[in-house]
Amino acid sequence: MAKQKLAASLDRPVRDADRTRTAILDAATTEFARYGLGGARVDRISAAAGANKRMLYYYFGDKERLFLAVLEAAYARIRSAEQKLSLLDGTPIESVRKLIRFTWDYFLAHPEFITLLNSENMHRASHLRKSRRARSLNSPLIATLGAVLERGSREGVFRTGVDPLQLYISIAGLCYFYLSNIHTLSAIFGRDLAAQAARGARLKHITDVVLGYLRRER
Repeated sequence: MAKQKLAASLDRPVRDADRTRTAILDAATTEFARYGLGGARVDRISAAAGANKRMLYYYFGDKERLFLAVLEAAYARIRSAEQKLSLLDGTPIESVRKLIRFTWDYFLAHPEFITLLNSENMHRASHLRKSRRARSLNSPLIATLGAVLERGSREGVFRTGVDPLQLYISIAGLCYFYLSNIHTLSAIFGRDLAAQAARGARLKHITDVVLGYLRRER
């Protein structure tokens, strides 16, 4: 019993540290997504996390490194979710459809991911360029998509020579641009592009465009 109590007491600081670090990271994600790197304030982040600034600096160093940690965590979440798609289990066409639908739905469900990327692009990816973790997170997806494309080519349903990186950028871009600019596009063209019917039409358009490009001509 004494050993169990000792073990529990030793585990508690670790659990408390993990909770504090997670709370700071969650609060920082919200703050950076709302205000960008320049407008974010450490005082607001620490207050929202229920932690003092000393703990924030202890775990993350400074605001710049905290921003990088937020970006890395955001990429880790989307890549973890993508891995659950099991893209190698279905037919090539089904797998590409699944990836398009996932990307669209993920961007819709996580608008903070879009705004975080917008902020980092304003800084010319100066933070992500320092991150080996971010690069390692992206590599498996491109390799998996490459395997899907190669299988589709062998089976005669996809054209040959498609670069999986270019294809992924096209899929992400077709989703990203629409959603990141949805308010200005709606205002300019006088249509509610955020309406459910409009979003459904956009997803169908993206899918048709991508599969139309990939399909081998008979």
